[in-house]
Amino acid sequence: MAELIVSPTAPTEEGRVLLVTPESAGWQHVGFEVVKLEAGQSVRRDTADNEVCLVLVSGKADVHTKDEAWTGIGERMSVFEQLPPYSVYVASGDWYEVKALTSLELAICAAPGAGNHPSRLITPGQVAVETRGYGNIERYIHNILPENEPADSLLVVEVFTPNGHWSSYPPHKHDRDALPEESLLEETYYFRIQPQQGFAVQRVYTDDRSLDETLIVKNGEVVLVPRGYHPVSAPPGYDVYYLNVMAGPSRTWKFHNDPDHAWIMTPPGKA
Repeated sequence: MAELIVSPTAPTEEGRVLLVTPESAGWQHVGFEVVKLEAGQSVRRDTADNEVCLVLVSGKADVHTKDEAWTGIGERMSVFEQLPPYSVYVASGDWYEVKALTSLELAICAAPGAGNHPSRLITPGQVAVETRGYGNIERYIHNILPENEPADSLLVVEVFTPNGHWSSYPPHKHDRDALPEESLLEETYYFRIQPQQGFAVQRVYTDDRSLDETLIVKNGEVVLVPRGYHPVSAPPGYDVYYLNVMAGPSRTWKFHNDPDHAWIMTPPGKA
């Protein structure tokens, strides 16, 4: 099994600082990459057999595909502004070019595509915003590419967990192809921490404990979740952001809570 934490590296010539492929992760569906560019720099790729969701994590850019162009997109300069991002869905069999207009942090989320949907811009106004949980399990969600929006296999969401709070909690999993009860979805977590010298804690474990890891995750790292439950904790003093990419045989998010902790779903006084 691949190591569950992937750390950033020095930028390559094209600005890549982090790369997860199905081959490196030891799974079949999810690819994830982070590229950092300075104003005037660009990156161009063919999508080939994958569909791609380009998330402007921070910064502004021009984005071109085979048939479309969107200029001057991007608004937030830090994820911790908590504004929904600009994103671009790019179909399989297409290409994209991203030119940075400012310092740009770009997440490239990939999964197998079938060319069923045209490439399109996803504006902040199209991103559904929600609050989940209560008390110190409250967190804030931006649904960038949820299952009710067109795509072949990708699901993309970002989560803001305030310091001292937990998220992906109660612990849940989605590692069985057993619809309608549960879907099989591989998942990556891309973390940003504020202040950046901090850390998050993530546990990844299965019912039989054949996988049982407690991870200390630093700013800019990715956690791979091939199976099992995967709760996250933001320590006091450190706000935690993560970008999730999911994909599997069926494009639906049906999860199963850890039975030992499912009771936490009910707020006090609501039973």
